[in-house]
Amino acid sequence: MNGPVKIKAALIEHARSRGFDVAGVTKPDAVPEAKARLERFLADGAHGTMAWMASTAKWRSSPGALWPEVRSVIMLGMNYGPDEDPLAILQARSRAAISVYAKGEDYHELIKSRLKDVARWLIQNAGGDVKVFVDTAAVMEKPLAASAGLGWQGKHTNLVSRQYGSWLFLGAIFTTLDLPADEAEPDSCGSCRACLDICPTAAFPEPYRLDARRCISYLTIEHKGPIPRELRSLMGNRIYGCDDCLAVCPWNKFAAQGREAKLAARAILRAPKLAELARLDDAQFRALFAKTSIKRTGRDRFVRNVLIAIGNSGNVTLSSEAERLLDDASPLVRGAAVWALARLNQVRLRKAADKRAAEQDATVREEWSAELKS
Repeated sequence: MNGPVKIKAALIEHARSRGFDVAGVTKPDAVPEAKARLERFLADGAHGTMAWMASTAKWRSSPGALWPEVRSVIMLGMNYGPDEDPLAILQARSRAAISVYAKGEDYHELIKSRLKDVARWLIQNAGGDVKVFVDTAAVMEKPLAASAGLGWQGKHTNLVSRQYGSWLFLGAIFTTLDLPADEAEPDSCGSCRACLDICPTAAFPEPYRLDARRCISYLTIEHKGPIPRELRSLMGNRIYGCDDCLAVCPWNKFAAQGREAKLAARAILRAPKLAELARLDDAQFRALFAKTSIKRTGRDRFVRNVLIAIGNSGNVTLSSEAERLLDDASPLVRGAAVWALARLNQVRLRKAADKRAAEQDATVREEWSAELKS
């Protein structure tokens, strides 16, 4: 195949045949400002307990730092647009709100497999060397995708596409081939602040900046300890991730439903009952969430999130679920159960306290103390 222009055109055509909806090319040095933005994010401590972001910063700041031989970065996006309004479930307080991306199969495995397919095609037809990355690698996909013309980073820091709104999974192929770059997509947010204003926990200190420590996605997925008390009541029934800032974006009016069946929501995860999720033991949790992104969080953190939602439900009949989990093997779960029961039934909490006066875990003792004083 002759010429980089023809190679690129054929590459994009092949990528579309493998399920990618958009593709573009950028250069490894196309986003020099990304390094300073990352450094500020880390200096502010906005990454919370995600220590891996700091430990990989020197590679994350530039594709060339991660792989000096790279000459072009191919960014690909796969649409996962939902078939229903992600915000509607927030009104069903006794049911769980799960982020759109997590209701289907784990996108990491699917995207990586498709990326490898496209990368093999590129080597076979154009030569060179390649490396493929999904979002678990030290790659800043969103600024690279914007530079490659896939969209722009909105005020919520996520990628926004004119064609697909907020709903694109991203993957990257680094190559030693010198391919023609696309033009960056200009920012089209204008004066809109819908994504900033809807955030339940005020996780955006200003446009284009995120404080992960207040972000519900971070709190329910990445944060391993007890969720800060001042944020719990703001989480509603969101038990895994949060789509508010994505779903409210006006550009979603152009979005289409995703065409990849493996990414479609499982029926059982559309509006599961909090009571049923609270009863999951480790084996049941693993079975229910096999092949999904949720499985990596683990049962204890997941049930912690469910208990926060139970406490926010206002449904007194769920008190029994919280009370039962006061004796769970996990201190993380026990602490969340104390908080949830306190919100639903102070009388039952005080009766239960007498039986658990000798609680050995310091964090759980603090929960008891705080709730019994309130």
